[in-house]
Amino acid sequence: MAYLPPHKRHPSSTASAPTPNPPPPSLSSSLRSLSLSSPRGRGRVGGGRHPLPSNKIIHAAGCISRWSPLPPFFPSPEDSDGEEPTLRLEPFPCDPIERKTGAKPLALVASSPGQGSSGSTATAVTAIAERFLPDLLAAAKRAKASYAPKEEELVKLNLVARVGKVLFQTQPGRSPVSLETLRQAAKAGEGGSKSQLHKSFYTNVPNECLDDMEQSVVKRMALEFDSSKEHYHVKVFDKHHSDSTISCKCTVEEDGSLAIHKVEWNKVRHLVEDISCLFKDLDLRLMLCTKRILKTLDPEVENALKSLVSSAVIDPDVKGGLRWPLGKESIGERFSIVGVWHTNYKAFRNETLRLKLRHGDRFDHQTSAGEVSNEVTFKLIGMSRRLEDVDPEETSLKEMLEPVVQMVWDNALNYKIVP
Repeated sequence: MAYLPPHKRHPSSTASAPTPNPPPPSLSSSLRSLSLSSPRGRGRVGGGRHPLPSNKIIHAAGCISRWSPLPPFFPSPEDSDGEEPTLRLEPFPCDPIERKTGAKPLALVASSPGQGSSGSTATAVTAIAERFLPDLLAAAKRAKASYAPKEEELVKLNLVARVGKVLFQTQPGRSPVSLETLRQAAKAGEGGSKSQLHKSFYTNVPNECLDDMEQSVVKRMALEFDSSKEHYHVKVFDKHHSDSTISCKCTVEEDGSLAIHKVEWNKVRHLVEDISCLFKDLDLRLMLCTKRILKTLDPEVENALKSLVSSAVIDPDVKGGLRWPLGKESIGERFSIVGVWHTNYKAFRNETLRLKLRHGDRFDHQTSAGEVSNEVTFKLIGMSRRLEDVDPEETSLKEMLEPVVQMVWDNALNYKIVP
């Protein structure tokens, strides 16, 4: 049989195909054209010549990444006087994590709440702001101090709120995650120390959530339509910068070819606050990152990126939406494709807030794993600008943060994630 490269191999015709789950009809036609079944995979690239990063997440030195529940744990079960809600850890179906670990992650779930234990929106908003703001100011100060001005880079602070589900996994060789483990992790977070808790934030929400956000929540938040765009993100490993990945954000030209719109390094995280919202369907993440945009490129890097992008073939039948002819996934020993994203989004905004509803189809070339997701992200653009000031004032930041948290709490956390 003639050799077929991995990206050309089709599953057996006798195998049953997964049933697609179409996105809501109100989203753009380009979004609807994406296949939610992620039908085909591809093999590794680069021939194993050198280790490649995989969707690398970079945490800055001194980054705080912590978790807490709302309402909070009582100091101990004996101190609750019957008011603490009944909590349990429940397996949560999550294909990306199950493929990696072989087991379902766990979510913290509340049932039989005690009288008044759910608390009010005002109570939750105040608790989040009081906990988050002091560390936000400190993290912003560290971030600004860590980046010396460079002519070739534009570095911006980026404060976002995301909705999803906080999930926990047991680490190999360690004790299973338990309620007492979580209680100790929450206590460690309150004290400013790190715990050994292994958590993740799963951001995929149901199609109905995106649809309702677009049709109803945008209006309740008094947001105006901003833009609707489609991008292909080509992730490139540069052996000379092995601690980061280059991301080329590309648009489709009239002739069907790809053109590079923007080139960025990985974002760097400085503060991550994950909150299990026990009487909501979804949880909340607040995160401060630095976004690193490359304004000018070394000629060798620029030529390599243009060559890799121009060689890409748009193919809706492969994961990530792009494939490369055999031998075109790398350039010499230095540059290699490590991943691709195909994203469609709609954005809505006011003067201080930008809501992005995004559908993403991702493929990781190292693991040959794909993932399709719907994501809701609130960009706190007003606060991000204020944090760039030399000495941002905490009171004014609090006055900006609390209304946003309240809007998210009341409007964006009430959707069941159905497997």
